[in-house]
Amino acid sequence: MGTALSNAPFLKMNGLGNQIIVADMRGRRDRVTPEAAIAINARPETKFDQIMAIHDSRMPGTANYIEIINSDGSRAQACGNGMRCVVQTLSAEQGRQRFTFETVAGILFGEEAENGLITVDMGTPKFAWYEIPLAEEFADTRKIELQIGPIDAPVLHSPSVMSIGNPHATFWVKDDVWSYALDRFGPLLENHPIFPERANIGIAQVTAPDKIILRVWERGAGITEACGTAACAALVNGARTRRTERKATVTLPGGDLVVEWLPDDHVTLTGPAEFEWRGEFDPATGAWTRAEAA
Repeated sequence: MGTALSNAPFLKMNGLGNQIIVADMRGRRDRVTPEAAIAINARPETKFDQIMAIHDSRMPGTANYIEIINSDGSRAQACGNGMRCVVQTLSAEQGRQRFTFETVAGILFGEEAENGLITVDMGTPKFAWYEIPLAEEFADTRKIELQIGPIDAPVLHSPSVMSIGNPHATFWVKDDVWSYALDRFGPLLENHPIFPERANIGIAQVTAPDKIILRVWERGAGITEACGTAACAALVNGARTRRTERKATVTLPGGDLVVEWLPDDHVTLTGPAEFEWRGEFDPATGAWTRAEAA
């Protein structure tokens, strides 16, 4: 077990190219500081989308408490790709397949299948404007008034919004998702006054009732290869606007995720996780060293 003064082990991983650091904070009382996150992200070898900090369980019936930190040092409520990396890490360590975790967003479940794919239960979606949250009341969040570009010919407009532990806006487009300057629009939309806690921004093209192509500007991280919660939001928003069925393959730049909105209202996310290398770091400063390969 570590102490507050010692370094903590970490794994550099990815979920469909979504860059993840799994930090082992078990047996410790400290937390990964925002300064450490920013310092770690500043190095090309450790640039990441989210840090998944595994802490000792705080709640009976749960394996661990998971704290999620964005690359700008802010805290995230949920990260599906990161949770898959956590499940794979603990499954390899402990030889079990099913886990129950506590997060800021609530209780989440994860399971590794025989084929190596990992399914995470992301909980239930929230649609009320004050739950997402939005800064003003909208009776129907399947389509809200928000647009980018000229008033008479907006480039993006009328997103479906919801929360799956964190706020998401899904903009529906008929054109190729790569034809939109997400690097330009993403920061403006993430920080739009309508989103008091900022938001994840997705550009989604439905190509079949069970197929969605998605690009994501992730709150606190920017353009990402994959975002599990955004994939969940695209599927749920697609189903509730009758664009898709309740199960679909969501294709992101990093690859495919399978999302299903179950009859009990829970949303599951299935996809891979990949280990890259391991090291140790100081949770206060972010100074790290890479472990020598065995």
